[in-house]
Amino acid sequence: MFISPAYAQAAGASDPTGGLMGLLPIILMFVVLWFLMIRPQMKRAKEHKAMVEALAKGDEVVTQGGMAGRITKVGDTFITIEFAPNVEVAVQRQAVGTVLPKGTLKAL
Repeated sequence: MFISPAYAQAAGASDPTGGLMGLLPIILMFVVLWFLMIRPQMKRAKEHKAMVEALAKGDEVVTQGGMAGRITKVGDTFITIEFAPNVEVAVQRQAVGTVLPKGTLKAL
């Protein structure tokens, strides 16, 4: 015979943990995913929100598009940035990527 006979599992021999051991790898992967990806992203979002709320007139900033300039006007949702003499552009507050130390634009 080419195929060996298969025998049924005994009815009384069930998993004593109730199948929890089968879910353990999935739960472990979720915990690792939380600590390596989700939690750091939430921390960065919180830091960016605090930075955007603290923007003030005269701050030197770099937008997410890479443009560096000085804030001239601050509104609720938009700020006006002066990129060059007599060149002002209104951008959303969320478009600011970083705040530069004072005097950085003069060094450029």
